[in-house]
Amino acid sequence: MTVLIDTPVWPWRGRRWSHLVSDVSYEELHAFVEAELGIPRRAFQGDHYDIPEDLYDVAVAAGAQPVGARELLSRLMGAGLRLRKIRRGV
Repeated sequence: MTVLIDTPVWPWRGRRWSHLVSDVSYEELHAFVEAELGIPRRAFQGDHYDIPEDLYDVAVAAGAQPVGARELLSRLMGAGLRLRKIRRGV
């Protein structure tokens, strides 16, 4: 299992958030999030889950590997699991 989480520095709606990904499969990621964090699958953001800072330590204690944002993205891309953003109006 390789579930990765970056530092909760991403601001949104008055909170800071982390990104949680798997560099193995989406199925692994869904199983981890549902079993360990109780977050519903509908919260999936296409290739990651946004995790509020109050769940960061819970995710790490459950086995998520803390990494920097660049490493998280690099490993997600290396696994072929990164979705490209659709450019609108082009």
